[in-house]
Amino acid sequence: MWTDRQGGVSAAPYDEANVAEHVGDDEAAVTENRRRLAARLGLPDPAGWCWLRQVHGRAVADAAPAAAVSPPEADAAVTTVPGLPLVVQTADCAPIALVSDDALGVVHAGWAGLLDGVVDAAVARLRSVGTGRVRAALGPCIHPDDYEFGRVDLDRLVATLGSSVESRTRQGTPALDLPEAVGSALARAGVDEIVDVDVCTFSSPDHFSHRRDGATGRQALVAVLDV
Repeated sequence: MWTDRQGGVSAAPYDEANVAEHVGDDEAAVTENRRRLAARLGLPDPAGWCWLRQVHGRAVADAAPAAAVSPPEADAAVTTVPGLPLVVQTADCAPIALVSDDALGVVHAGWAGLLDGVVDAAVARLRSVGTGRVRAALGPCIHPDDYEFGRVDLDRLVATLGSSVESRTRQGTPALDLPEAVGSALARAGVDEIVDVDVCTFSSPDHFSHRRDGATGRQALVAVLDV
């Protein structure tokens, strides 16, 4: 499930449903937002979920309930534990859910993580603990119309993921096509079944966007393996 910015208690610029503790929002508001999210989804106390300390790298955590006490430094997590919610938080980066027959993964994929191979690492780890075909779903993230990108780093991404990841903004300047980059990374990892919700965080007033707003909150991907 992908959240948005509606239905929480946070004040501007984190209004309303920010779930991130690291962006400067009031701690009590974040706790209440997380509590409301859990209630809406019919899930247990968010303190027991697997949250991550995201650093735009390629580390993949093996999720367990204890991880919530001290969130691991990672940008992906996998589990074979039914009922354990996995979370990644975003405000333009790509939230990806991965699932096989008996395992589940989540990925926070920004441009740096894509360069570093976080998608490959997450898919490989999921395959090592689960069985069956890996499928993927991509949630709300920034789209190329509004994602102007520096030439040097764009060239590095093109060299790694192919020319299709280069695009143009509305103004005609070089842009990164983040959904295309995620699709390319997944394809290179052998994942050919991908669902994209096709929502641009920059364009959507219902979503947080760091590129659009600067100081802002974070929405979340929350994924749970069926019991």
